[in-house]
Amino acid sequence: MAKKGNRVQVILECTEHKESGMAGTSRYITTKNRKNVPDRMEMKKYNPILRKMTIHREIK
Repeated sequence: MAKKGNRVQVILECTEHKESGMAGTSRYITTKNRKNVPDRMEMKKYNPILRKMTIHREIK
């Protein structure tokens, strides 16, 4: 049986890519501790389509 913990998998999606109107999307999968980070997560990650560092936000 799987252990139940506070760590969950989340998907991070680029915010600037949506606004640019270009085809495709930049997404990353990571984990977070639900107890320490109850809000939606935000990280700077590399977007290969835009070729620069952008802010990626957690999506549901």
